[in-house]
This record gives sequence, C-alpha cells and structure tokens, in this order.
Amino acid sequence: MKVLESHKSWLFAIGGGLLLVGIAVFSAQREPVATAAQATDARQLSSVFRHVAQSALPSIVSIETRGKAMELSGNRRWQFDDENSPFGELFKNNPQFREFFERGPQRKMPVPRGRGSGFVFDASGVIITNSHVVRDAEEVKVRLYDGREFVATDIKTDPRSDVAILHIDAPSDLRSLRFGDSQLMEIGDWVLAVGSPFGLDLSVTAGIISAKGGRGVAVREEYLQTDAAINPGNSGGPLLNLDGEVIGVNTAISTRSGGYDGVGFAIPVNTAKWVVRQLIDGGEVQRAYLGVAIKAIDEILAKHLKTRAGVGALVEHVLEDSPAGEAGLQPGDVVLELNDQKVYSPRNLQGIVEKLAVGETYRLNLLRDGDKMTLQVTVRTMPKDFTVASLSEDSEEGEEGEENAPTSPENQFKDLGIEIAELTPDVAEQLGMKNKRGVLIKSVDARSPAAGIGLEAGFVIEKVGTQRVGSPDEFRKAIKKASLSEGILLLVRTPRGTRVTVLQPD
Repeated sequence: MKVLESHKSWLFAIGGGLLLVGIAVFSAQREPVATAAQATDARQLSSVFRHVAQSALPSIVSIETRGKAMELSGNRRWQFDDENSPFGELFKNNPQFREFFERGPQRKMPVPRGRGSGFVFDASGVIITNSHVVRDAEEVKVRLYDGREFVATDIKTDPRSDVAILHIDAPSDLRSLRFGDSQLMEIGDWVLAVGSPFGLDLSVTAGIISAKGGRGVAVREEYLQTDAAINPGNSGGPLLNLDGEVIGVNTAISTRSGGYDGVGFAIPVNTAKWVVRQLIDGGEVQRAYLGVAIKAIDEILAKHLKTRAGVGALVEHVLEDSPAGEAGLQPGDVVLELNDQKVYSPRNLQGIVEKLAVGETYRLNLLRDGDKMTLQVTVRTMPKDFTVASLSEDSEEGEEGEENAPTSPENQFKDLGIEIAELTPDVAEQLGMKNKRGVLIKSVDARSPAAGIGLEAGFVIEKVGTQRVGSPDEFRKAIKKASLSEGILLLVRTPRGTRVTVLQPD
C-alpha cells in the first residue's frame, strides 16, 4: 500500500512537472528570452571583458619558488639505558645497531616549492607580487605569458602590507600595466582577477567589489573585498577595473573549503604603489606612527561621545613617549581629521598615519568631552617591533595592597556590581600605575553589569562620563549625575592599557 501511495505521489509530481513545463514553453513562445537591447548590453560587457583580458595578459607573470632543503634525523634518538627504549635489551650487544638507533637515520625532506602570480610594475624589470609568495625562497623563477623564464634577483618584501618586488633581466618587449585609483572603486563595480590558480596557465575571473576596508589579512592594512574567484596561486596577481587598470593586488581568501568560497581580498593599489616606491628607493618601508590604541565607535559609544557611529576613531590608550603623547592626545579623545583627511574608522586612521612624512607636523582635529579641539602632531618612524600589543603597559595584574585599601558600605555600588576603594600611591605603584589618578575597583559581582563589560578587581576608573575622578567621593558624585539605564561612559585603566567602555544594565 505504501509503495502504491508513493507511486501516486510520483505520478502527481510528474504531472505537475509536465504542466509547469507546458506553461514555460507557452510563455517562451510568447516572450523572447532576452530583448535585443539586453543582448546588446550583454555582448558589450563581454567585449569589455575580452579587451581588458587581452590587453593585460602579456603583463602578468607566473611565479615558482624553491625553498631550502632540510635534513631531519629520526623521530627519536633512543638511548639504550632508556627504560622506555624497545631496543635496549634486544640490541645492547651489537654496536652497529647501537650507533644506528642513537644517532638516528638522516633523511632529506622534500624541497619546499610554491607558486603564485605577479605583474609588471615597470618595464625595466620590476615585478610586483605578494610577500608571502616569495618569503624564505632560495630561488624564484618568473615565467612570462609567452613561456620565457627568468630567475628573479634583488627581492624585497614588506610583510606588513604583504607586498613584494623582484627584478628580472627585462626583455625589450616587457610591458607594464596601467594603474588606477583604488579610492574611486565603489561597491558593485565590476572587476577582473588575473593569475595562475593551482599552478595552471594564466586565467581570468570576473566579479564585483563586494566591500571596502575589509578586515585585516595582513597587519594594519585596508582591503578591497571581491567575489571574483581567487584561488591558491592567484596571490600576487592584479585586480583590474573595466578600463584595464590595476586597482588591487590579490592577496588572500576567506574559505572553509581551502578553495574559492566567494570572499577574496586585494591590497588597494594606492597602498601597493606607496610600498613599492619605498622598496625601490630605500629597500624598506618607513611608516609613521602616533602611538595610540584606538577602537571603532558604535552606536552606544557614539551616544555618550556626542558623535555618530562610523565617524572618527576613539583613542583608548596613549603611549607616553610617543608622537601622540607629546602632542597632548588623551584617552577618550575622538580623532575626526588628520592632515585634512576625514577619519571614519581605526583602520582608516592607521592608513592615513602610516603614509605621512616622517618628521613633519600635521594638524589633528578631535573631539574631547564633546568639544572640538585641534592639536599639532609631529610623527616619527614606527619602531620595527611596534604592534598594538606594544602599547600595553609592562605591569602585571596584581592585588597586593587591595586588602589594606579602605572600604565602607558607601563604597559599594550594588546596582553597578562593583566595590571601590581609594587609589593610594602605594597601591598605584604595586599595580604598575604610578602617578595615576582614579578609584580602584576592589571587587566585582560576577552577575553584575560591571562583570558583563569585563571590569575586574585591580582595574582603575579614571573618568565617569566627561568627569575625571580621583577619589571615592568624586566617583559617587559623578555616578549620581549619571544614569545606568541610559549607560555610563567609563575610562578604565587596566594592566594592558586604558579602555573606554559603557556600563549598562543587563
């Protein structure tokens, strides 16, 4: 009976399918698949793709790398007096076996090889690719579109941007690509990605700009996101606009499968050109820096900072002996403009700063406690080991002295979930916060709003809203003026630097 019922359902499905097919055929007879105008538009776009590809391919190269061979000994050098050795008793009287097992067989690992792509930056023989393509390579071969091969020399890399250049003995017919302006690209613009995926011959894929200012793939850089297929081997190839101009250098993909999943990233060509010029002129990239830790401004923070989400970058920590510290920048400031360029995100600010001329002084517009201000900042060369982590204080979180800190019921704020105490000079020094003002968080209720935003015992609250607090009494007065239901803006110093956060009810 069940079999018959399933057959009925199957027949019904077929009948329905035939009915739908009949309707589709009838509709197709009444209306053309595409109008003549639509077909013309499609052919025109196809013609543009063809023209861009044919013009660009002679300037694209494939790159093959060979690393250093490595010798490895056996997995373990067994000792015959080792109680875990399975060979001690069996071969203890045979010196040849003893020598073999104690020394271990020497084995050569396969020579590491890699593949990537690149393109001609200058007809004199300068090739652009990714730093990760040629990093640690002992030999780099460049194959032109027509099959000619060259061994690359004078390889220079910039890991922060993932841009690298190399030189080849340029043939007379070597031709460079034209460069566009990556800032003019907008979401939805057509692009073509060119490269050698999986070691295959050069290929072209089409897509659009999916997003701008994407999350960092290398350190501190902005990216163009595209859905044009980028696969392993495409790294270092160009991303082209419909004018055949380079607007990006393909560098990475976001994938779960190991291959194309529709999310690729390219270094904006404006950044790549700036890096390449410095690599050519000086062999390394000199970046400027401010010496601040910054964060994005969401809607909750924007409300308390009297600005808008997506406008400016919030300063959370300032390194004392830094350009920012010398200029007077403070935690809680919102940087709005630098060198007459508007700031709309932390990554955008980093991009502006790093391209400034070292030693020059620039105007910095900011918002402090709701008031606009202008500072003059003289930027310096970024230290080679400079990272966001280097902004953290070299103190260790400790609780010495907290048991002796004075406390009373009026210092317990149950609605906030914290108990505070005076930050005495001794306690401040023990916490690595010498010469700092604020109130000490003595304890935090694990089920409170304070715990929800990550406040911990040993942290120091320096500001409530726009008011600096240097004692429990000042903290109480500031809290009375604030509203937990609307959120309380706090500037908090931690062992890893300062933070700006908003305390809200659960």
